[in-house]
Amino acid sequence: MLVELKNGETYNVHLVNCDTWMNIHLREVICTSKDGDRFWRMPECYIRGNTIKYLRVPDEVIDKVQEETKSRGDRKPPGVGGRGRGRGGRDEGAAGRQAKGIGLGMEDAGAKGRGKGGPGAKSGGKAYGNPLENFGTNSSLTPRSKW
Repeated sequence: MLVELKNGETYNVHLVNCDTWMNIHLREVICTSKDGDRFWRMPECYIRGNTIKYLRVPDEVIDKVQEETKSRGDRKPPGVGGRGRGRGGRDEGAAGRQAKGIGLGMEDAGAKGRGKGGPGAKSGGKAYGNPLENFGTNSSLTPRSKW
């Protein structure tokens, strides 16, 4: 494939690896100067992604990738099935129960003892809700008059 950098140099290369920042590791490198009058041959090379102007990939490679993608079409798409629940997607936990904290509005919180304060909420040192809401209702506290 051909790689052109922002400074005008071109590289005819064999691509070994590419990461998410488009940093590329290359082998069998032939580098051509900006003017086209000097050439260098290197066994391998690493190019930082933000210096790349464009990549020219041969049509044969693109066709091969498209064929491989089509042959994988009968498999499940990524994120479907597999191990674990992942992030989001279902509102049910293990064994078909509703997952904790999902679907509990203020109406549901009173009946189940969950929520952020409000009517019917538990008092018990939670880090959320109104701390003064149930002030003085805990019988384990000694009244000030006995001090």
